[in-house]
Amino acid sequence: MEKYIFKNGKKMKYGYTTGSCAAAAAKASALMLKNKEKIDEVEIETPKGWNLKIKICDSEFNDKRALCSVVKDGGDDPDVTSGLKIFAEVTSIEKEEVKIIGGPGIGKITREGLSLKVGEWAINPTPKKMILKELRKVLPLGGYRVKFWIPKGKTVAKKTFNPKLGIDGGISIIGTSGIVEPMSEEAFKDSIRLEMKMAMINKKNKAIFTFGNYGLNFCKKCGIKEKNIIKTSNFVGDMLDEAVDYGISEILIVGHIGKLIKIAGGIFNTHSKVADCRMEILSAYIGLNGGNKQVIKKIMEANTTEESVRILKNQEQINYNIVYEDIVNIIKNKCMNRIQNKIDIEIIMFSQSEGILGKTRKAGERMEMFIEK
Repeated sequence: MEKYIFKNGKKMKYGYTTGSCAAAAAKASALMLKNKEKIDEVEIETPKGWNLKIKICDSEFNDKRALCSVVKDGGDDPDVTSGLKIFAEVTSIEKEEVKIIGGPGIGKITREGLSLKVGEWAINPTPKKMILKELRKVLPLGGYRVKFWIPKGKTVAKKTFNPKLGIDGGISIIGTSGIVEPMSEEAFKDSIRLEMKMAMINKKNKAIFTFGNYGLNFCKKCGIKEKNIIKTSNFVGDMLDEAVDYGISEILIVGHIGKLIKIAGGIFNTHSKVADCRMEILSAYIGLNGGNKQVIKKIMEANTTEESVRILKNQEQINYNIVYEDIVNIIKNKCMNRIQNKIDIEIIMFSQSEGILGKTRKAGERMEMFIEK
């Protein structure tokens, strides 16, 4: 697929989804079953309106069945499923119907709240429509079964959101457009929104937000199950807005000081390319609590917030606990102001070396709600 987009001045290649791969493999298998000859390439339509010509591998056929594979190409998107082989087998059956099933490496739905029912294979509605559309171009009367499997799908699924969302045993056949847009923030946000939806099912109208693996691991050490934790990545502001729309009433934000402190400066996209004033914010609150120029200078020269925590701990001029308490309370206020007080928010800020640095008044009590006894 030779289509590109420019992002931040960089030329980046589009890819295609697991749904497009499945549709292509199914269509190629159907063609081989019908015509009794191997094919090297097949063309499919995508919901985006782009036609794709996709290479076919591992072709086999006889009078009753045909199978082949397609290699997933995610383009320049950091997609863990890129390079996977997605197999499809089309087998003739007596009934005039089209039966679509999964196999090894395709996940199964184990929890409610997704677009599929519990017990179904994780082949989402839009890809299923794509598959059926391409199959009917070749075998319009039905009378066949289509089985998909992904040899390495179970292993790769552990690197995705699937286990947390209640999709067990493999990856999903997904894709609303059939096309992977490289480095799409919106696609990433969509996955977080789905995670939020599932968290609401677990804890109804309560949620824990954290930024990444530091926060995730911290929460797990505290006894909180991963299924109850929503990783917002850098998009905490957007996810707070979404939480209002979802009707969430209580949130606990647990964050490493390096990310969380940015919110005290009104920064709700915490990526370093957007803004990085961690030391400036920390220095401001040290100054407000009586810190002198020498301490502030050391903080401003620190390479990391972990280093700044050590500096602050080792000075005797001010009570660093008060500094952290001020910071978490202003973070809470900034968050509450953003969402117009529509959600009750509590904050816990930690460092890798010192553990909890500061927390708002009811934060400990809120965390206890999520610890499974």
